[in-house]
Amino acid sequence: MYIIVGLGNPEEKYAKTFHNMGFNAAADAAALLNVKFKKKECSSYVAEAYIKGQKVIIARPLTYMNLSGVAVKQLLAKYGATPAELVVLYDDYDIPKGKIRIRPSGSAGTHNGMRSVISEIGTQDFARIRIGIRDPEVNIPIINYVLSEVRKDDYELFIAACGRAAEAAVALAGGQPVDEVMTKFNG
Repeated sequence: MYIIVGLGNPEEKYAKTFHNMGFNAAADAAALLNVKFKKKECSSYVAEAYIKGQKVIIARPLTYMNLSGVAVKQLLAKYGATPAELVVLYDDYDIPKGKIRIRPSGSAGTHNGMRSVISEIGTQDFARIRIGIRDPEVNIPIINYVLSEVRKDDYELFIAACGRAAEAAVALAGGQPVDEVMTKFNG
């Protein structure tokens, strides 16, 4: 069993913002596994897939970014999963735009959604896939930046980054060791 959670904000007005990279990557993971988000449960839109006979839940929380942990905690409880069976996809201002970084654990850094997840589930020990969004040419407060729309010039770059993040999440859910996934996708 694995649970893949893409962090973001559920309203349409946020769809093309930097803060919704996790949502986009979760949608890409569902597409890779040929499933759709058909259920609404645990304060999330949920898609259900199988990899090598193992159930994989892909979720996009409806709680808004800063309360993402509420949905993650509900999903873990409903499916009897442990944090070791969790992969969280999200945007990261501390990483250059278009890069992805996979880690088996770690702090929330500057990310309020991850701060919520760690607080609600009580551990930092779960896999995360961070999608870099930092643009050194943009100099506005982080809160304004993450809620702004991706520039058209960068659109393809972020589509590719979300696609790679989704591939990495599916690899982890398929049982590939985190070290191998990190070697293949980091950077």
